[in-house]
Formats: sequence, structure tokens, C-alpha cells
Amino acid sequence: MASDLARALAAAVRGEVRFDTAERAVYGQDASNYRQVPRGVVKPVDREDVREAVGVCREFGVPVVARGAGTSIGGQAIGPGAVVLDFRRHLGRVLEVDPERRTARVEPGTVLDELQRAARPFGLRFGPDPSTHSRCTIGGMVGNDACGSHSPAWGRTSDNLEGLDLLLSDGTELSVTGPLPPAERAALAAVPGRIGRLHRELQALAADNLALLRRAMPVLPRRGSGYPLDALLPERGYDLVRAVTGTEGTCALLLGATVRLVPEPPARALVVAGYPDETAAADAVPALLPLAPLTCEGMAADLVAALLAAGPRPPVLDRLPDGACWLFLETGGATPAEAADRARQLADAVRRERAAAVALVTDPGEQRALWAIREAGAGIVTRLPPGPDGRPGGAAWPGWEDSAVPVEQLGSYLRQLRALLGRHGLRGVPYGHFGEGCVHLRLDFPLRERPEAFREFLLEAADLVVAHGGSLSGEHGDGQARAELLPRMFPPEVIELFARFKRIWDPANLLNPGLLVDPRPMDADLRFPGRELPLTLAYPEDGGSLLSAVHRCVGVGKCVDTTTGVMCPSYMATGEERHSTRGRARLLGEMLRGELVVDGWRSPEVREALDLCLGCKGCASDCPVHVDMATYRSEFLYHHYRFRPRPAAHLSFGWLPLWLRLAHLAPRAAGAALRGRFSAPVLKRLGGVDPRRALPALPERRFSAWFRAHRAAHPVAGDAPAVLLWPDSMSELLDPAPARAAVLVLERLGFRVVLPSGPVCCGLTLVASGQLGLARRVVARSLRNLGALPPGLPVVGLEPSCTATVRADWARLLPGGASELPSRIRTLAEFLDERAVELPELTGPAMTQVHCHQHAVLGTGADQRVTARLGLDNRQLDAGCCGLAGAFGFERGHWEVSVAAAERALLPAVRAAAPGTLLLADGLSCRTQLTQLEPGARPLHLAEVLLRAFEQAEQAGQAGQAGQAGPPPGHSPG
Repeated sequence: MASDLARALAAAVRGEVRFDTAERAVYGQDASNYRQVPRGVVKPVDREDVREAVGVCREFGVPVVARGAGTSIGGQAIGPGAVVLDFRRHLGRVLEVDPERRTARVEPGTVLDELQRAARPFGLRFGPDPSTHSRCTIGGMVGNDACGSHSPAWGRTSDNLEGLDLLLSDGTELSVTGPLPPAERAALAAVPGRIGRLHRELQALAADNLALLRRAMPVLPRRGSGYPLDALLPERGYDLVRAVTGTEGTCALLLGATVRLVPEPPARALVVAGYPDETAAADAVPALLPLAPLTCEGMAADLVAALLAAGPRPPVLDRLPDGACWLFLETGGATPAEAADRARQLADAVRRERAAAVALVTDPGEQRALWAIREAGAGIVTRLPPGPDGRPGGAAWPGWEDSAVPVEQLGSYLRQLRALLGRHGLRGVPYGHFGEGCVHLRLDFPLRERPEAFREFLLEAADLVVAHGGSLSGEHGDGQARAELLPRMFPPEVIELFARFKRIWDPANLLNPGLLVDPRPMDADLRFPGRELPLTLAYPEDGGSLLSAVHRCVGVGKCVDTTTGVMCPSYMATGEERHSTRGRARLLGEMLRGELVVDGWRSPEVREALDLCLGCKGCASDCPVHVDMATYRSEFLYHHYRFRPRPAAHLSFGWLPLWLRLAHLAPRAAGAALRGRFSAPVLKRLGGVDPRRALPALPERRFSAWFRAHRAAHPVAGDAPAVLLWPDSMSELLDPAPARAAVLVLERLGFRVVLPSGPVCCGLTLVASGQLGLARRVVARSLRNLGALPPGLPVVGLEPSCTATVRADWARLLPGGASELPSRIRTLAEFLDERAVELPELTGPAMTQVHCHQHAVLGTGADQRVTARLGLDNRQLDAGCCGLAGAFGFERGHWEVSVAAAERALLPAVRAAAPGTLLLADGLSCRTQLTQLEPGARPLHLAEVLLRAFEQAEQAGQAGQAGQAGPPPGHSPG
């Protein structure tokens, strides 16, 4: 049947129809705890495709699940045996912005940030702003009635909708709008056919149950549970937009929406109020809401601890006032002064009300940094830090993620919720929308070891929130996680009305079945089972388990943000879910589960997905939970090709240091072969190199040979402070100019450069290609050639990828045997920054392309400080990976993705740069990509820029001395 269905869909729609194993695997999970493998995936290109796909599924009796960004926390974007319609892939246009009416028309797959960008030139915005705004879609927001931090000012999604274009499972199309007068309601009920019948049945549902709906539906700003049947009441104007929003794709499919826009405050200020604990902060909220802040967000010290456990301390944390829980209260104004004045008034009121500690933040950069911490909460709190009682940290899961109570009950609810967690031995980090009584909380449920504990807690937690007059869900919807609990919140008569409401819209039960009506058990279909396989690398942060490592991915989807950052360059180029960090983690999880992906380490599906992983390590830093796909890729490639023939590129590039050393035995002959008209194409074919790539030129001599000659001609005083320069294989054998420049710069600064006693290599080329056994031997040999480091001897690395490999990956390759080098090695910028050496001036504009490994492992703060001390007006590009990524861009089959990654932001920025702009790129890959794809580019390593600064200063000094000496005899000026 699946093959017949796939053929019928492929014949009916113009978009992609994917029923292969890999696609089913990556679309079998969202951001919830659940796994439900679909029958297949359809990516419609327009409304007609949606109509045709639903028609085919109706004919085959197959359920349909609508999917936006796949960030649903309750399991709403997955369905067993269903056809998933991926609206985000092609149906993401902003069709129109009408600034006069303050509306916009959008397709269902429109990403929220795209709508905001389209509205911003008119001084407008869409009010709701969930933390996933860079990837969530309007369709998904309608499905869950999403809110965000600014809902106290601008409401939730249902408050900002003008009209919806809907497709029912039987093929009926209709447009619904907001509240209607009685005459228009009657006219709709009189329409012949299916549409009139739908209106008559909905109006009858409300008319037959007026008292029940008025009594049994809790009135609170964050009721996200159940169907919003009270929107059908006469006093609500039979508001079908409100009635269908938040129905989680179970009633109708969204074809398009007309949304309302609100004026964007030109300026904002932020009041951060500190309280002794979260309940004190919660108790303070009711008195602050009449002051009309744009936001009222709560963030406790637990969240800061989780942030610090995940990485270095952000300097902006120093702006937090004293306390253990903070409220973020934002104000807006026509000017910065007006916003700040309103913030001061609000701050004064905070101090009067509870004598809280207050910080007023008016700098836009500091505001963005503080909000980034709050927005990252959904990812940060999935990894709990060690507890104060010595309890180890670990994973935390959704399930009781966004309960909501009346604001007046929030303090009491939080106190009792903490007590409930204690009784169940659970830990979590509460934070959220305190201004509307909504609490986000992920908990360390033992879902793999004791899943029954999940059910036991949720039953009691549901009773607790209901006892406070609240809702199981405040904004994420119920899904499989909470729908089974709805009878604890609503009486049986309302539960029956939910079923009746669903049947009116979807009598065949084809749209997302098993959620709000007749739900699947909340502890079924968990995604966590899997097997442990023998591993080669160490995974100390995950207990030595690859299964635990891949389950770090909770699906929040930051890797599918295509606008900024380093991850995930292949997804940015292809738009394919399987080429995102999240998609690859899903495939690895399925490989370990062994039910859908059945070939284990030999899996062709996993190999294909990982083939386009650039190994950039962007996910290791940018992913909120630090999924390190580059490491998992190396592990997989090691096992996949063990005792099997490897691709030619693994041998040519994995063994590149060896081939370069051999080439230097006869450098002229080797250089001629690399450039030869006939020999170069042959070498490319044998080495698995794309024919469109130029092979790199071989330098005349190795760096170490130049260094010996230089030292003989320019000896350095033996008492000068020594620094060990790490001559990585690329600096030694392929591009020695940065190493030569570094030596000259360090000597000018009074240091004595020394080299290891023999050749050294970080092993990166072998690690990247999964040749981990050889990599270990290369690293061990390098350690022998390095010898024991004298006490206090600093080590400077020049190539970011090699320096990052030594610092971060050697411990995985040689647990406990990597010496002290990883902790001692520094980039050139770090070395100079730590010693605060005096640098000459080199004023002018500059831009820096940061190597991905430096971004992920080493950081760029020292580079920014050093270039600032030089006097450069340096702009660090937000261009992501250059696309070459070591061997990746050279390998056959990767050209298109490599070029697309470079063209996304890097090459346009270089082309648009003003004449005379210095282009800094410490990574050899970055410099190679730039010179090959943009022949006019002249990228320089920081060492070369520093040398240029010294040489210009020396030339200026010599010219000044000549001028002071006066003209030679007989010379007259002019």
C-alpha cells in the first residue's frame, strides 16, 4: 500500500514526495519525547499541491499531519503511519504587507522572522514572539496558538489573526474570520452544502451548551489546553478564527492567513528586578501588570547555573542585580529617552512595591544579550547542571513544559510545584512568562530507566495545576504529552463536546488523529529505546554513550535557522531536514534503535546524511545542547569503513600531510604535476577531487627549512622569553607564510621562537575522515616529538582547526594521555592578548572571516581585542562556514554545497567591501575558498596583518629619521 500511495502522490503533486527510510526517520520526531514513524513525507509547492495531497490521502484512508518547523513539544508534528505535509520547505512566502490596514497575508510555512523582516520597514511587527522565532512558522503558531514574551502587550496568536483560509479533510475550502454579528452568523448557516452544515452544527454545539461552556472553560490568558469552544459563544461573536486556532492541526489544514500587525516601538529599555527566589518574584507580578510593561518574564538562578554549565560566563550576567530570580520588564517609546523614562518609572514602582534590587538596561546590545539568555532557555535547560546536593547533572525532558495558572495564584503554584518535584525526586529549571502565569519546566524524568515515573508525576501535576484554576498547557498545546490528562481539567460533558467539535470539522478523523480526542497514552511511543554499541572515541559528557549523546538533540531546531550563525551550513544550502544537525541526530538515533534503520554502522542512510556534514563543529557551540555532529561523524565513518575500502578522498586528504612530505622530496616535480595540463586532472580523479577545484600550489621550501636559515642569519638572545610555535602540517608543508610572519612578529616583540624537535601533526585530516586508529598513532608520535614541555613554556598555534583539535579532540582520542598541551596551547591572538604586548597602529577598515573551529572551540574575543589595539575598524562577518571546511569543498560531489555556503553571506560581503579593506582569515580553508571563488580577494592571517603593521611603523620611523637628519649637501627643497 505504501508504494501505491507514494506513486499516487508523486503523480498528483509537483512538490517532493519522499517515502524513503531516511526521510521517514527524520520526520518521525519533533521536539517532544515521542517517536512516530510516518508513512511518507510530501513537500507541497503551492495550495494546489496541498489539495491534491489531501485528496490522495483521503482516497487511501491515510492520516495527514501538518508540519512547520517541527518544534512541537507535545508531539503534534508527528503521526504513526501518516503522511506528513512539510509546509516550511516551499510554502513560506509573505504575500503582502498592507501598512494602512496593518495586516499581512502569509503562507502557512512562513517563518516568523521572515514576516517580521517584511513588516519592519513600515514600523510594524507581528505581536507574538515565541523563543523559536527564527524558525517557527505561522502555521505552527496558529496550530498551538503560540504566545511569546510580549503577550502581555500584544496577546497571543489568536488575538492577532484577521482571517484563515482552511482546507478540510473532505476537500472543502472555506475562509473564516473573527467575531460576527447575528445576521452574518445566520447567513453562514443558511449556505447550502458542506459549509452551511458545518456552520449550523457549530452554532448548535454552542447553543445547546451555553451554561456548560460558560462555566467549565477556565478564563485565563494562557489557556492552551483543549479546544477553545467558548469562542463559539454568542457573547464572543461566534469567533471561528479563535475557535480553530490552537486545535493542533486536528480540525483543518491552514492554506493561508491574514494576520494583524502592531506598531514596533522604535526604542526599548529593560528593567531587571532581582528577588530572593522565584516565589517572591511571582508574588510581585500582580502589582506590576497595571503599569503595562511590554514583557514580564521570570528567570531564576537555576537557568543561569545551567547556562554557566553549558559554556563560558557571558559578561552581560554582570548586569543582573542581586537576587536568585529576576523579572525582565521591558518598556517602549518613540525615542530612547522616552523608553528609558518609562523604564525609570517602572523601576521606581518595583522598588516601592517589594524593595527589589533593580538594574536599568538601556544599551541595545546589552538588552539583546540578556534576552538571548532567556530565549536560549528552551535548549539550555535540557541539560541540568550538577545539583547543590552533589547530584550529577544530566538530561531534562518536556512533558510538564508550560503549565499556566492565574497570575494571582502563581506564587502558591510554584511553591507547591517545587514540593511536588521534591516528593518525586525530580529536578528542573522553572522560568517563563510570569506576567501571564505560565511556567516552563523540563524535568529529569528517568524515561529510559523507569518511564512509569513520568506518568506518576504528570497525574499529580495535572491535579495541582487544576486546583489552582489553571491549564495543563499555557502555549505549546496538549499533543500526546497532555491530552490524556484533559479529563482532569474538564468535566466529562466538555470532553464529549471536544469529540463532537472534532467530528464536525473532520468526520473521517484523518487530520492528526490521536491527539486531543481519543489520545494515545502519554507514556507510549517514547523515542528513547536504543542499543549501546562499542565506541572508539570517549564521550565523557555523555557517560561514554553515543545513544545519550545523540539524544542531546531535543528538536528545538536552532540548526534550521537559515539566517545567521555557523550551523548548519549544509542545511542552509539544501534546505533538507536530513542535512540539519537535528536530522542527522535523528538518523543516528534510529541507527542505534535498529528498527527503521537496520544496518547499524553500515547504514547507507546515515552515511548519505553525514556525507554533507562539513565537520565545521558549529553545532558543538551554537546548538543549545551542544550536539557535536563532527565527532559523531568521525565515529560513524570509522566503523562504517572499518575493514572496507574507503573513498579515494579519505586517502588523498586524510593522508595529506604524508603526501605533502613526500612531495617536498622533489618539490619542483611535484609542483609541476599539480599544475600540469594533463597531470592535474588525473590527480584530481585519482584523489576524489572535484574537477572544478584548483589544486593548491606547493611552496618552494618547508617552513622549518626557512626557520633554520632565518635563525642562522638572525640569532636571538638566549635569555629572551621562549615561545613554542606549533608548526602544523599545513603551515609546515603547504602555506608557510603565516608561520614565517608569526616568527618575525614574535621576535619583534622580544620573544625567542622555538620549534618541536621533530614533525608534529594534530591528526585532524585523519579524524575528519574517520581514520581514528591512524589518528591516535599520529598524535602519539607528535607527543613524542614534542617532548616534555618546560614549565611555563607557552605554545602558540596558527591554524585554528589544528589548534582546536589539540585543545578539544585529543582528549577524546587519547583519554588521559594527551599531556598538558591541550590546556597550554593558545592562538596567536590569545597569546598576545594575555601578555598585553604593545602593538603598532594599522588603522583602516577590516573584516574577519572566522574559522568555524575557532568559533566553536577557541572563541574570538582575543582577536577582536588585538585588532582593536591595532586601530583597525574590524567587522567580524556573520557569514558562517566558508564552505570549504578542509577537504569537504574539494571532494567530488560537494562543489554545489560548498559554493552555496560561500555565496550565502561571505562572498557577497567581500564583494561589497570598500576598497582598501583588509580581509582577515586565519583558517587556511577560508583563505583557499576566498582566493579560488573570488580571485580579487587577498585574505591574510592575523600574523601577516601584524607583520604589516610592524613594517609600516618601521618604514615610518626610518622616514622620520631621514627627515630629521636634513637634506644632503647641495640639496635644496622644491
